[in-house]
Amino acid sequence: MLLLLTVNAFLAFFATSFVFLKLSSSQSNSYIVQYRSNLGVSAFHTGGVSEIVSFGIFALLVLAINVYLSIRTYSINRNLSVVILSIGVLLTALDIIVSNSLLMLH
Repeated sequence: MLLLLTVNAFLAFFATSFVFLKLSSSQSNSYIVQYRSNLGVSAFHTGGVSEIVSFGIFALLVLAINVYLSIRTYSINRNLSVVILSIGVLLTALDIIVSNSLLMLH
């Protein structure tokens, strides 16, 4: 349990700091925030800084919700609490991958 909590916290703070470091190193106000493969030529949609910052906020929100849910379910079923924390690791890892991919397209 403590290992999963630590991994969740590390990934959430890594995702948040990664997004903010990438934003501070860039001078542009326009970022690619969506990619829709079925649209062909207009597959990339641009947006502002707030859409990119939402990836960092999402990582912290996933951390907070997962910790809360795992604490609430630990007394009921320990395995359910482990599954909740494992899903949090997966969500945060996907958040890092997607935000990195979108920021690299910039």
